[in-house]
Amino acid sequence: MIRFYFHPSPNPAKVALLLEEAGIPYEVVPVDTSKGEQHSPAFRAINPNGKVPAIVDTEGPDGGEARVFDSTAILLYLAEKSGQFLGKPADRPELLSWLLFIASGLGPYSGQSVHFQFAAPEGLGYAVNRYRREAERHYRVLDDHLAGRDFIVGESYTIADMSAWGWLDRASRVLKGEVDPLAPYPHLKRLFERVDARPAAARARAVAKDHPFKRDNDEATRRALFPSNYPDAR
Repeated sequence: MIRFYFHPSPNPAKVALLLEEAGIPYEVVPVDTSKGEQHSPAFRAINPNGKVPAIVDTEGPDGGEARVFDSTAILLYLAEKSGQFLGKPADRPELLSWLLFIASGLGPYSGQSVHFQFAAPEGLGYAVNRYRREAERHYRVLDDHLAGRDFIVGESYTIADMSAWGWLDRASRVLKGEVDPLAPYPHLKRLFERVDARPAAARARAVAKDHPFKRDNDEATRRALFPSNYPDAR
C-alpha cells in the first residue's frame, strides 16, 4: 500500500495521475500546506524539505516501509515498482533528460511565474518578466521537441508526459491574462489535451476533492507557504 501525502497542486497531481494510471493501491493523506501541516515534525520525518508530494511505501524494497519525496523521484520509483510507463529500455536516456528538464526548468519557472504574478507584492516587474519569459521559453523547447511526436519520449505514454501534464494544467496562471495560454504552443497543447482526456486524469483531479483545504490567502497562509520570507522563520 502507498500512503500518498497530497495537496491539490501541480506536483502532487502528477503522482495522483500515475497512481490512477498504474492501478496502484493507495491511501490519501491530505497535507494542508496553507495551514502549515507540511512543517509538522511527523511530516518532516517523511520529507525533511517540508514539501508535497511524498509517499510511504509500506512494502518497500526490503519488505519494510520506504519513504520517497520529490515528485520526479516518486514517479520513477512507482513506475519502476509497477513496471509501467517507462517506455522502452532504449528510451531511458531521453526519459531521464526530459523528466529533469521538467523538474529543474519548466516546473520551477512556472511556479515562480505564478508566485510573482499572484502572490508577491506589486512593483516587482523584473521578476515577473524573468520568470514568465523563462516559463514561456521552456514551453517553446518542449513544443519544438513535440513536433511530429505523439509523446515526449519514444512512441508511448510515459511518466514524462504525466509530469508535464501536472504543470501544463496551470498554464492559465503561469501565463496570466491569456485566454488560451497554450495556443502559441500547438504541439504542447495537443499533448496536454491527449493526457487530460484520459479517464485516469479525471480520477486524479478528484483526489481529496471533498477535503476542506484552506482557501484563504491570509497572513497565516503566507507564513505557512513562504516561511523563508519572514525573518523569524527557522
